[in-house]
Amino acid sequence: MTIQTLTMPKWGLTMTEGKVAAWLVAEGESVARGGDLAEIETAKIVNVFESPIGGRLRRRVAAEGETLPVGALLAVFADDSEADAAIDAAVAEFQAGFVAPETGGEDTALAASVVAVDGRPIAFRDRAPDGAAGADGAAGLPLLLLHGFGGDKDNWLFNIDALAATRRVIAPDLPGHGDSTLDSGAGDLAALAGAVRGLMDALGIARAHLAGHSLGAAVAAKLAALAPERVASLVLIAPAGFGGGVDESFLAGFLAASRRKEMKAVLEMLFADPRLAGREIVEGVLRHQRLDGANAALAAIRDAVFPGGSPAEDMAPALAAWTGPALAIRGQSDRIAAPPVLPAGIALHNLPGIGHMPQMEAAGTVNALIAEFLLNRP
Repeated sequence: MTIQTLTMPKWGLTMTEGKVAAWLVAEGESVARGGDLAEIETAKIVNVFESPIGGRLRRRVAAEGETLPVGALLAVFADDSEADAAIDAAVAEFQAGFVAPETGGEDTALAASVVAVDGRPIAFRDRAPDGAAGADGAAGLPLLLLHGFGGDKDNWLFNIDALAATRRVIAPDLPGHGDSTLDSGAGDLAALAGAVRGLMDALGIARAHLAGHSLGAAVAAKLAALAPERVASLVLIAPAGFGGGVDESFLAGFLAASRRKEMKAVLEMLFADPRLAGREIVEGVLRHQRLDGANAALAAIRDAVFPGGSPAEDMAPALAAWTGPALAIRGQSDRIAAPPVLPAGIALHNLPGIGHMPQMEAAGTVNALIAEFLLNRP
């Protein structure tokens, strides 16, 4: 193993810096590739940084509590055969050449776009392997990422880059959410699935893989039931409405919260570690809630899909009738959605110590599971 440097990751469009909240590996210890290395805190979330390097951690350059810009040096990996002087030289060389990235503005490769679906605006992020938004994926059909109730396209900020390494990835705001129309029609699963199908039509996508989180998983399964020819596979993340309901107190609290403290308490229910409900997540939700008509739109979806916390339409039978490939991922500490009832042929990955937001709480694991699932698929 030669000397390898590890830098501050970029999580999300607007992240410009991160704080090393805690190191989880001591100097001199070894860590496997993908192993927990450190806790990195941003304005949005505190998340575990899974090491992209496997080997011995020779030098922790960043101190706990230190805030550094994206791309700054965090640590150095090397075998014991490398002398300390060589490590010192590698650190000095990196620091001498490092220039912090300019801040301001979001990554144009992940900038949001808007198309009209049945005369209503649907916002989405679009990422392709070559970085050119709108281009066809180099290795197969596109992947659509569908968020959950009260969420938006930014719930996938820790996933879209990694998943777009081999195919086009599109993350829309469902009607009633984010920057899309507040008009969700009947607000039920058929209406939401129809909007997704309309987005695919507008973008010229005949068939796609669908990955849905919570409500988004039910929407994905509904589209697969209504138009199986449009769906190549299903990835269900913390699926809601598959043989069980959702925590009614969460739904009611989400709609009732109008202050930061109230909303933070509600959003903390989503995570196994409540610290992950960061300031930007809370403020982003509240900004949308305060739009004229936004809360009414979400209430209509809640009443149409999960009245009283129970599914108006149980998607377990539809999933049992699905003949295509499917994958399910769930956090063992999920307090929001009941464990799904899945057909015997669908593998369920239970992630220990993870709550209702696996794609954020265990982004590396979720990304790897989805990538493996889609490997060699069209």
